[in-house]
Amino acid sequence: MFVGHALLAFAIVALGARRLDVRPKRALQYGFVGGLFAAVPDVDVVYAPVGLLMRSVETVGPDVFWATANVIHRGPTHSLVMGAVLAVAVGLWAHGTRPTRAASLSLLSLLVGAAGLVSGAVGAVVVLAFALAGLGVAVFSRRLDVRPRTLFAVASVGLLSHPFGDLFTGSPPALLYPFDVVLVAERIALHPHATGHLLAAFAVELGAVWLAVWTYARLTGYRLPALVNPRASLGVGYAAAAIMLPAPTLEQSAHFVFSVLAIGVVGAPVRPFSRGVDSLEAVVTGLAAVSVAVVAYALAYGVL
Repeated sequence: MFVGHALLAFAIVALGARRLDVRPKRALQYGFVGGLFAAVPDVDVVYAPVGLLMRSVETVGPDVFWATANVIHRGPTHSLVMGAVLAVAVGLWAHGTRPTRAASLSLLSLLVGAAGLVSGAVGAVVVLAFALAGLGVAVFSRRLDVRPRTLFAVASVGLLSHPFGDLFTGSPPALLYPFDVVLVAERIALHPHATGHLLAAFAVELGAVWLAVWTYARLTGYRLPALVNPRASLGVGYAAAAIMLPAPTLEQSAHFVFSVLAIGVVGAPVRPFSRGVDSLEAVVTGLAAVSVAVVAYALAYGVL
């Protein structure tokens, strides 16, 4: 749900800023920064090359390797505690004074040190990447002249909203890491059947994308219904996938995800940057085609 995290944060921040009477263009900039911060927790994928390197050097067995991966992924970087501290750190960094930047670096060092104590060297490397990514977004945000308090607020929305999206897929994040306290022990089930749960989780992802697209359209003066091309109706044909493809689950979903997203490419208007077809129209129509395809699949699957 990497894309969903970023787009949801974009929409929340942009709409919130507009609610506070921020100019539309400025609200979109804040939303973009919020989306970048929401993507930061997923830098924990850096574990893959680091873990493989350590495995080759230390001859760690596959079982140990994947056990460590399960601890690291959605662990330190998906913690509300770590996210809150990082938000404070980037806010301090944005002030630009020596004392505030020294305090910021101290907080970032504290994050890395805590991860090292709890999760070892790999955890420290992952959190170091997490801290540097957050700092990188902060530096970029200053180029947009985002004020420190605003940056702190936007970073908080992005970093703290991300973990909750992962409650529907995979194992629940360690929300209070590094403290040994479990807030959510099991994945939240949206449907008792594995395939139904996947479809519901995918629908949540689509909802986040639609909210972001609607937000952008609203703040740029577009009417969303006017952007939907009739080609979106091609998604109805995806109902046949309920017969042709194995029933997907969270553990085996690649064939469903890639094939249904392909419907969006097929359904989008041809040559979106020419012949008077707006690129936003292509995006909206492709998204509508995917939505129609998912509904058609769900209906067909329910009948079978």
